[in-house]
Amino acid sequence: MTDQMSPSERYAAARRRAADQATALGSFREMYDFDLDPFQIEACQSLEAGKGVLVAAPTGSGKTIVGEFAVHLALREGRKCFYTTPIKALSNQKYSDLLKRYGPGKVGLLTGDNSINPEAPVVVMTTEVLRNMLYAGSSTLGGLGYVVMDEVHYLSDRFRGAVWEEVIIHLPESVTLVSLSATVSNAEEFGDWLDTVRGDTEVIVSEHRPVPLWQHVLAGRRMYDLFADEQQREVNPDLTRLARMENSRVGRPQDRYRRGRNGRDGGRDRDREDGGRTRSRVWTPSRVEVIERLDAEGLLPAITFIFSRAGCEGAVQQCLYAGLRLNDDDERALVRQIVEERTASIPDEDLHVLGYFEWLDALERGIAAHHAGMLPTFKEVVEELFVRGLVKAVFATETLALGINMPARSVVLEKLVKWNGETHADITPGEYTQLTGRAGRRGIDVEGHAVVLWQRQLDPGQLAGLAGTRTYPLRSSFKPSYNMAVNLVSQFGRHRSRELLETSFAQFQADKSVVGISRQVQRNEEGLTGYRKSMTCHLGDFDEYALLRRQLKDRETELARQGSSQRRAASAAALEKLKPGDVIHVPSGKFAGLALVLDPGLPAGRSNGNRYDHHDGPRPLVLTAERQVKRLAQIDFPVPVEPVERMRIPRSFNPRSPQSRRDLASALRTKAGHHVPERRRKQRSDAADDGEILRLRAAIRAHPCHGCDEREDHARWAERYYRLRRDTKQLERRIEGRTNTIARTFDRVTAVLTELGYLKGDQVTEDGRRLARLYGELDLLASECLREGVWEELKPAELAACASALVFEARAGDDALPPRLPTGEAKHALGEMIRIWGRLDALEEAHRIHQTEGVGQREPDLGFAWPAYRWASGHGLDAVLREAEMPAGDFVRWTKQLIDVLGQIAEAAPDGSRVRGNARKAVDTLRRGVIAYSSVG
Repeated sequence: MTDQMSPSERYAAARRRAADQATALGSFREMYDFDLDPFQIEACQSLEAGKGVLVAAPTGSGKTIVGEFAVHLALREGRKCFYTTPIKALSNQKYSDLLKRYGPGKVGLLTGDNSINPEAPVVVMTTEVLRNMLYAGSSTLGGLGYVVMDEVHYLSDRFRGAVWEEVIIHLPESVTLVSLSATVSNAEEFGDWLDTVRGDTEVIVSEHRPVPLWQHVLAGRRMYDLFADEQQREVNPDLTRLARMENSRVGRPQDRYRRGRNGRDGGRDRDREDGGRTRSRVWTPSRVEVIERLDAEGLLPAITFIFSRAGCEGAVQQCLYAGLRLNDDDERALVRQIVEERTASIPDEDLHVLGYFEWLDALERGIAAHHAGMLPTFKEVVEELFVRGLVKAVFATETLALGINMPARSVVLEKLVKWNGETHADITPGEYTQLTGRAGRRGIDVEGHAVVLWQRQLDPGQLAGLAGTRTYPLRSSFKPSYNMAVNLVSQFGRHRSRELLETSFAQFQADKSVVGISRQVQRNEEGLTGYRKSMTCHLGDFDEYALLRRQLKDRETELARQGSSQRRAASAAALEKLKPGDVIHVPSGKFAGLALVLDPGLPAGRSNGNRYDHHDGPRPLVLTAERQVKRLAQIDFPVPVEPVERMRIPRSFNPRSPQSRRDLASALRTKAGHHVPERRRKQRSDAADDGEILRLRAAIRAHPCHGCDEREDHARWAERYYRLRRDTKQLERRIEGRTNTIARTFDRVTAVLTELGYLKGDQVTEDGRRLARLYGELDLLASECLREGVWEELKPAELAACASALVFEARAGDDALPPRLPTGEAKHALGEMIRIWGRLDALEEAHRIHQTEGVGQREPDLGFAWPAYRWASGHGLDAVLREAEMPAGDFVRWTKQLIDVLGQIAEAAPDGSRVRGNARKAVDTLRRGVIAYSSVG
């Protein structure tokens, strides 16, 4: 090509190359042995021109190249660059990558667990660490030129998302922001906001996948393509035909024998031709069959997403029992060598407890699980082996898709439904994109493959919709917290803080949404004019007549509500009197019938006689006559209930033991089975004797419009008019509610802080400065406990037990007995914490601060107090995990969060307080054994 150019063209091309090499981007490109993609070049050029950038691109497309260019620019200019990530594992991985390139002198790491060279020109950190540095005015911020926010779409996260917005708003104006996001449908909107708060920001969106992704459905022995065309728009007609034929057969008696355990089909009939017609018999392939099929097709390594930790572990066991081996002898030896090196610091007695040998056996075969319940060291070994091609089949929960760089050739989805914490729900297009985005390794695979397993009632069209919708919207979850409020007021004063919060992305989105609502209000007002004409009556004022009818209906509804409220109050009072051992008849609900009270379930925060300020009444835990242990709600008791018998509950009774439940339920039926519940008598309605109702009925009959022949027709138009007017008023309230919403919430938060003495006008008090050093959901509760000296007399292990209630949140529901607690001073202190929380909860209610809106203090969870106490007291891992009935990974995660909050408590404790020293001692007693195994350094 060069030979065909004229001398002048060759000279011009040489000039361009020389000019390109003289730029920062030119020298940066020479560091890679591959060409950059157009979106990467565009983003880097914008950065070099001094602009901020938002890069939205699919998983695995190489967004981090732009972040690495920011590091390159910072070092070239003699400035600092902070590279932030949402999770510690990602921080550790990025630290390792940059360390290899720039050396230990130029790269540092700051996470909750590690602090390595924090004054280096390039520091990798979690986003929370940067937020805390900004509020503390850390000297480390000096000379900061660039901040990379990897996975910035985390600002949608309900629990942690506010941190990203806090950082974006509070970074100095001189800092250039590099935001890296998954593909989101409203990138332009997010970019507009960044432009508003950070200055000139370029939005670069790329939906191109560097490795093409092909979608499949594995049904029985056959792998179907989901789409019939390369553009992936037309659903495969063969798959549609199969789904129609198989789904029409569901429920037929002659097909039921094919149902195996866990919903899998037991039949293994091949497709066969019979008289020119295909009789298709398909089933959901087993996990072993799936891996064997992918191996035969050359589609390993693969990640199979199973939305359950137990399911992941079970899948590995199934592969082991089936004798599946994916590694040869040389690979097995290398796996053992790597694993032994990485786990050398773990004592032998702990290895047995952690299931090390079964885990190693699976790894040697090339098989592993990956989920949050695993020991962090074990997870990191799995990640390393998978990236090196020594683990070829990983069974993972969806948390893997949100974290570290661990691409595969194929991704398998067992089901398109997952538990979201409240119910089983279909996965969203965004979740599908995130999960399948792991398929296809750049520079290794020509194409990636997403495989969905056949399930009964699978709809190929719906699946195609999931696969075809590549984006999801970014929604702010920003809410002011108590800690945020005192830090803001301390730096900017109350008025300026309020203005800052109104620049949040949450308020930006709320303000934009008002425009559409205003248009709807205008349309409604036009409709109201038409309805009013249609309800006009020639006999009189129909508006007045309709008002009388509405007042009558409202009065009847009010009386019915009052009666219901009185019945609920009587029911709550009766439930409050129940004691363990009372035998009752549950009057209604799913568990109606005879039941034995195991625990009355009185609210822990009750502080006002029979009033329930912090709970919806008592929630007794009962054993039913059908051997079920259930936590009932007040809805199960529409009428008051009284004990019909008393029984002794054996001390040895264990609600988790089927035999124990069976024996006690049998004794219950023997003792009280002869009791027949009283029939509920219907009471006379209050409306029959109500004077207001009698007056309204008389006024309606006397009104002129009552005699109109078209009365009911007019009434229908009037009903439509009032309904539309009510809807319009609601829209107007929404407009009012969405204007300055964040600032109004901030006002309520500061009002609480002022009442408690943390703020005094624009001044932050000594107590407020203590609160400014406490981060977390229960920041205000922790500060109040320090102020009231609740923890002053505690020993280190007891303090660890109490502090655990500030961080722990149980995964299970509340169908369980109260947690085991340490005795003595620790138990008393935990009780005081619940009392203080109750007082704060009532104060928040008075100031209209609601936890459902993401603001306020949740109730402390005491479920980790006993494991924390035992571990801090020096007990072994085996005993602690066995008593806690908790996976090792969860235990490590909660203990590390506990160590973090104890560190905050030590910093915030008043001078001369024993809590400061005991908190540090508690950290030392907790950071041992399995907790001390460090990931980095």
